Amino acid sequence: MKTNPETCGICEQEKTKGIHLYTLFVCSECEQEIIQTEPNDEKYNYYLKKLKNINRPTLFS
Repeated sequence: MKTNPETCGICEQEKTKGIHLYTLFVCSECEQEIIQTEPNDEKYNYYLKKLKNINRPTLFS
């Protein structure tokens, strides 16, 4: 079974493995980097800005 590649919302590269956070796809590599990044690290604010691009889908009932 082949998975279609998606563009990661963090590194902006096409990847086939990752997670969806609402409407944002995050590849497995970026997910691991985010998890291991400390708040005092330079990359922390970069990831924070990228994650702000998440759009919560509207649920209509």
